[in-house]
Amino acid sequence: MSSLQLRELVKHYPSPGETVRAVDGVSLTISAGQLVALYGPSGSGKSTLLQLAAGLIAPDSGSVFFDGRDIAGMSAGESAAYRLRDIGFVFQSFHLITGASALENAAIKLLGDGHSLREAKQSARPWLERVGLGSRLEHTPAQMSMGERQRVAIARALVNEPRLLLTDEPTGNLDSERSREILRLLTDICQERQIPGLLATHDPQAGAFAASTHRLHDGRLHPDRSIEPAASYTP
Repeated sequence: MSSLQLRELVKHYPSPGETVRAVDGVSLTISAGQLVALYGPSGSGKSTLLQLAAGLIAPDSGSVFFDGRDIAGMSAGESAAYRLRDIGFVFQSFHLITGASALENAAIKLLGDGHSLREAKQSARPWLERVGLGSRLEHTPAQMSMGERQRVAIARALVNEPRLLLTDEPTGNLDSERSREILRLLTDICQERQIPGLLATHDPQAGAFAASTHRLHDGRLHPDRSIEPAASYTP
């Protein structure tokens, strides 16, 4: 079973008159089956931490281990395969293709991994249905609400049945009821597939679903015991 280990991660950015310490010595282990929630205001480094975990950016120091492998030691090809096959990443800005249907958008990751269009669509359809978009399969992003676009992005992240789930504000454009459904879905996916998940969020409901919660402040991670734990959640 896979786990994600962040070890003393540091990522600083130069800024006029100061150095932005986006991530400043963060260590965190997420075991198989766990969804961990990460809180913090905009600009606190949550997205940077997710990008480090995905290998999209390199740390100034420290290491990211997934399934026992240091991703910094991967070749370019191995790193690309890690992102394509092992990770389900829900980006805050969605990154949907404007002229493509919801079904095509959700299938795109599988097309990039050599699947035929028919195979990719067949795999994407049940994920779109699971996020409540079974009647919107042929709609383009322009024909969908922000919340619907967000759910397409979630379906796309899950279509390759990833071994690691990274989600950046996955409920940011959803109402309270739909947010609970999506948080439950993400938790269920981690538990069903026994994969680790890291959720960056402002949503106070997330603590009711996460195995643990942490706050990122000044680049440092702190356990957050003020957030309601998963054990207290009742549907």
